[in-house]
Amino acid sequence: MSRRPDVKTACDAALTYRYDGSFEGFLCCVFESYTAHEMPTAIIGPDAPEGSLFDVKEISTDEEHAARVARSIPARISPAADDLLRHAFLTCLPEKELVMLRFLRQGYRYGARFLSFAGNEEVWRLTEAVKRLLHEAHLLKGFIRFSDQQGVLVTTIGPKNFVLPFLSHHFAARFPEEHILIYDEKHHAALVYRPYESAVIPMDDFRAAPPDEEERKFRALWRSFYDTIEIRPRHNEKCRMTLLPKRYWKYMTEFTKDEPPELLKIESNA
Repeated sequence: MSRRPDVKTACDAALTYRYDGSFEGFLCCVFESYTAHEMPTAIIGPDAPEGSLFDVKEISTDEEHAARVARSIPARISPAADDLLRHAFLTCLPEKELVMLRFLRQGYRYGARFLSFAGNEEVWRLTEAVKRLLHEAHLLKGFIRFSDQQGVLVTTIGPKNFVLPFLSHHFAARFPEEHILIYDEKHHAALVYRPYESAVIPMDDFRAAPPDEEERKFRALWRSFYDTIEIRPRHNEKCRMTLLPKRYWKYMTEFTKDEPPELLKIESNA
C-alpha cells in the first residue's frame, strides 16, 4: 500500500495518544488521527506507565466526535466491521487500539469487502482475538462456581479478556429470580444482576464474606462428588489441563479449600 502524503507516519510523528480507556475515547482517537492527518505510534490508556520516548497527546472524550465515528463504521464499511471492533475492544490483544485504528483506516478505503481480506494482518489479528474472547466467555459459563452470601450468589473470576458482558444473559436465563454478583478481579468490574435487571459496574475490590456452616457443607459435598466420579485408572492430567486450564482452578470450589475466617472480609468500593 502506498504512503498517503496527507498522513504522517509513525517515524514522522513520533507520537503517542493517551485516552480514557473507554470505547468512546478510542473513537475520539480515530477522529483525532483523521482531523490531524497523523498516525500515532501508540495508543495508551489512563493506567499506562508514565514516560515515553515519543510526545504524548492527551485525547479527550467528546460525545459528538465519538458519535460521528460510530455512525461512519457501519455506513462506510459494514455492520459486521462495527460488531468486530466492539468485540475486539473487550479483548486482551496487545496494542489492540493501534490495530483497530489501522483496521479502520483500511476499512474506510476498501469498504465492506475489506473483511474478506483473510490475509490482511489487522483483519486476522482482530478476528482471532475475538474468537479467544468468545471462547473464554463460553468456558466461564461452565467453570464459574457460586457461593451463597446472605441470599446473593457471589463469585470471583480473573479472565484474560473482559467477558462480563457475555455472561449476563446466560446466568439471567438460568437463575432469573436470583441476585448475582460476579466480580472480575483483573479488570476491577462486576456483573450485578437482580431479577430481570443487570449491569456491569466498576468495582475496585471485593472479597467474599466467610462461608457459613451450610455453605461449607455444600462445598464439601461438591468436592466429594468431584473426587468420587473420577475413574482413577484413567486419570490423564494433561487432558484435564487441556479441557480445564489451570489458570481457572484458583476460582473453582473443587480445587480450593476454605480459608480461615479471619482471612476473609468484604472490601468493596464500587
